[in-house]
Amino acid sequence: VTLVESGGDLVQVGGSLRLACKVSGFAVDYYAVGWFRQAPGAEREEIACISASSHGSDVLYADSVKGRFTITRDDDRNTVYLQMNNLKSDETAVYYCATDGAKLCSESSYSGSRAARGQGTQVTVSS
Repeated sequence: VTLVESGGDLVQVGGSLRLACKVSGFAVDYYAVGWFRQAPGAEREEIACISASSHGSDVLYADSVKGRFTITRDDDRNTVYLQMNNLKSDETAVYYCATDGAKLCSESSYSGSRAARGQGTQVTVSS
């Protein structure tokens, strides 16, 4: 199982970015896949997750990103995307995609140490 994030960049406050998480070793719709972020000195924050297609592909968002971030999945490309709009300066962090094998986001601890995750991609929001 391999996950590779891309799309991180330097962006101004209010700007947008789209992150991609290319998955290999399993079909991307088979498990729930989530995005979490970690800023220096801060705890990991789970921000978005999409459940397996067999379980309705339900999505969950943290309150902090609801209405601004959108998680989607392209099964043909085996990739999960995170569209981030109206970015804020305190959202500077390394963003990771991950899966712990759960089918439902509500049952997933994808930011935990047992989850498979990528190397992360840096998002820097400048004011």
